[in-house]
Amino acid sequence: MSGEQRDLKAHTRVGAAADFLPASQTGLRVRRLGLTNYQQTWQAMIDFTAARNERTGDELWSCEHAPVLTLGQAGRPEHLLADLGIPLVKTDRGGQITYHGPGQVVIYVLLDLNRRRLKVRELVETIEQAVIDLLAGHGVVAERHAGAPGVYVGAAKVAALGLRVRRSCSYHGVSLNVDMDLSPFAAINPCGYPGLPVTQTSDLGITLSPSAAATALTEHLAAQLERRQR
Repeated sequence: MSGEQRDLKAHTRVGAAADFLPASQTGLRVRRLGLTNYQQTWQAMIDFTAARNERTGDELWSCEHAPVLTLGQAGRPEHLLADLGIPLVKTDRGGQITYHGPGQVVIYVLLDLNRRRLKVRELVETIEQAVIDLLAGHGVVAERHAGAPGVYVGAAKVAALGLRVRRSCSYHGVSLNVDMDLSPFAAINPCGYPGLPVTQTSDLGITLSPSAAATALTEHLAAQLERRQR
């Protein structure tokens, strides 16, 4: 096991099988974690953020999750409409309720916002733009909706976003529906909006696999962060 792999295991506690790759831009490192347990990955983000100092590099963690429903810090339980037997986790990100499952790409964004001279609103816009640019590259027009963070194609949400900031450092991030079972979304009010339709890239004519979509999204996000720093 390499030193970098040992470091990954110590920080994430989600196994040493993940790849540990340098991003091509902005000094970011990208950890590809594969299919992970949500609660273990969440705790790993908390531990990583708590251990940060001024020399700690910024990272993007790419993964998929086993089926789980997550409720944001101020989330309202009534937005869960039916019990599907899927675990529900009350977490510390912003936002209401969402679903994670295999075939959905999740990118966790662990950044020192002060060092990057980023405000939270600017980070949200940066993440959203990365998704918009990814979809535009495949001929799909996507957009923001005022007051409802995330990315939409028409009325349907394709990417959800929730963040937490501690000591000016961010964690949590964005989930992009790629090629998954969307039926659990019918058991919730997605992101707190009754009847909000959801979609995924495979239904929009984009043939990227989850792995390829994860690579593309991290590249677009790195490029957006680089532009912000110019």
